[in-house]
Amino acid sequence: MLEDKFGRRFHYLRLSITDVCNFRCQYCLPDGYQCNSSREFLTLDEIKQITHAFAALGTSKIRITGGEPALRKDLPQIIQQCANTPGIEQVAITTNGYKLKQDLPAWLDAGISAINVSVDSLDPRQFDNITGFGRLQHILDGIEMAIEAGIKVKLNAVMLKQFNADQLQPFLNWIQSRNVTLRLIELMQTGDNQLFFKQNHISGLPIKQQLLESGWSQIIRNKTAGPAQEFHHPDYQGKIGLIMPYSKDFCASCNRLRISATGKLHLCLFAEQGLDLRELMQEGKQHALQDELVALLGNKQATHWLDKGFTGATSNLAMLGG
Repeated sequence: MLEDKFGRRFHYLRLSITDVCNFRCQYCLPDGYQCNSSREFLTLDEIKQITHAFAALGTSKIRITGGEPALRKDLPQIIQQCANTPGIEQVAITTNGYKLKQDLPAWLDAGISAINVSVDSLDPRQFDNITGFGRLQHILDGIEMAIEAGIKVKLNAVMLKQFNADQLQPFLNWIQSRNVTLRLIELMQTGDNQLFFKQNHISGLPIKQQLLESGWSQIIRNKTAGPAQEFHHPDYQGKIGLIMPYSKDFCASCNRLRISATGKLHLCLFAEQGLDLRELMQEGKQHALQDELVALLGNKQATHWLDKGFTGATSNLAMLGG
């Protein structure tokens, strides 16, 4: 079992397979993707080695992230590889949804078990303003297909003071009749968005209080759940999750590690550097890879220090998929 010196156990791997994204989100890549780093992304065989190593150490959930993972043509094969790894019980993906409608059948056939889609606004004009992509309805149609298929679906919405701060009610109306989870995410400061962060950060704590006063009840998280505090209401089919990285003790329940698209272990989204594992992602080196993972975990810190303005090596969220 992967366990750090603070007693936290890591059942959850976030696996980035590309840092390329075709959206221009205001809080992440407002100028679009810039090809200024290696694009020698993990191969299918390297993904096999790293997922088997993590699974052997107790990991049971893998989330495939980007950039935008659907930009890789071999995404169905990657999903299948992860789903067929002994010990892996859940394979999820986080996507901007632009290929969801087209590719969902292939993802389902490959063994995907959960999908998170980034939808920062249900207003088409505001969605276009935030993301630089003017096809909100196309994405919502893909989400409806996923719901109808019976797969677990979550909507990710980054809370932005200047863009969507007044749109909680439309989101609530939308989830009232849909079995989905809306996750409201506090904007996080990165190396490239410091001014934007100061202008747009909203704390999730007042929203949490508003939910509790409106009859929502908090749900107990399971061991592989992400960082969201989730809430349910008897009058709603959907749920709400709040991701509040600036809240007290946010890191105490950390259960996830990250592998970058170029094979580096990130002990935290805001770690000072990635730790290169690619040399060990080869046939016959799995035990050495496992030993290295256990050894490197000893360097994991108690907190991300975001509240002190620390952003580490994370220049933008597309680097590791959040």
